[in-house]
Amino acid sequence: MVLDDVFGDIFSSVDAVALFSPSGSYYERFADLDELDVVVVGTENTVGAETFIELPLEFGDVAERIRFGLEGGLEKGVIEDGDVLACATSVFGDGIDTVSRVRADGEIRTGLYDLFAKSRPEPEVIKAVLELAIELGKKGQKGKPVGALFVVGDAGKVMNKSRPLSYNPFEKSHVHVGDPIVNVMLKEFSRLDGAFVISDSGKIVSAYRYLEPSAEGVDIPKGLGARHMAGGAISRDTNAISIVLSESDGLVRAFKAGEIILEVDPEAY
Repeated sequence: MVLDDVFGDIFSSVDAVALFSPSGSYYERFADLDELDVVVVGTENTVGAETFIELPLEFGDVAERIRFGLEGGLEKGVIEDGDVLACATSVFGDGIDTVSRVRADGEIRTGLYDLFAKSRPEPEVIKAVLELAIELGKKGQKGKPVGALFVVGDAGKVMNKSRPLSYNPFEKSHVHVGDPIVNVMLKEFSRLDGAFVISDSGKIVSAYRYLEPSAEGVDIPKGLGARHMAGGAISRDTNAISIVLSESDGLVRAFKAGEIILEVDPEAY
């Protein structure tokens, strides 16, 4: 008996191969496959793959990484509902070292792809805010856990459904999230109450906003407080998304249309 006899079922009757952030040499081994489609998933298409799905983040959780790639494939039509894929990705190092057999069906849809590819704000803006929240979750403020709420997109409507808690330090500025200097400012302001409001294009519209949407009908998990309730409600009543860093459990959650569609542990990144 050889290893193929034991593990052969993983590769038998697959419809496609998904390679997650492969090296050029690794990709070349699959490029000439005649019978199988090859899909490359990564933060950049460094291998020049014909069929490519962009990851907004190099998800630390392997299951999230694979789900996003398969959701993207389903949305783009490069794989079909019910297809079985061999997903090759990395768990223990930089190189590909793990293969999973996954069926792309309704259960694989989590909303990850929808968050980045089908939201009103630009994907790069969502990515910048999410990375900021993750970094803030890792480091906190002066070593102490901190909570924060970022409302991204549909800024005019969000401003109409909120009121100021204090002066707005960004009222006459034209700074954008993602700028390293601006991110330092946002981290400092996160110590104080209120939400940050960010436009579709990433402009910081306001800090210290008290959100006033109705919380009726918003269902959040037990143990999450007013910050999450407000984030969920404003995402339901506007075309914005909300990214919330929890002070209590340290997790980052994204809301869209009143629902949690992403939950990230900053320590996994």
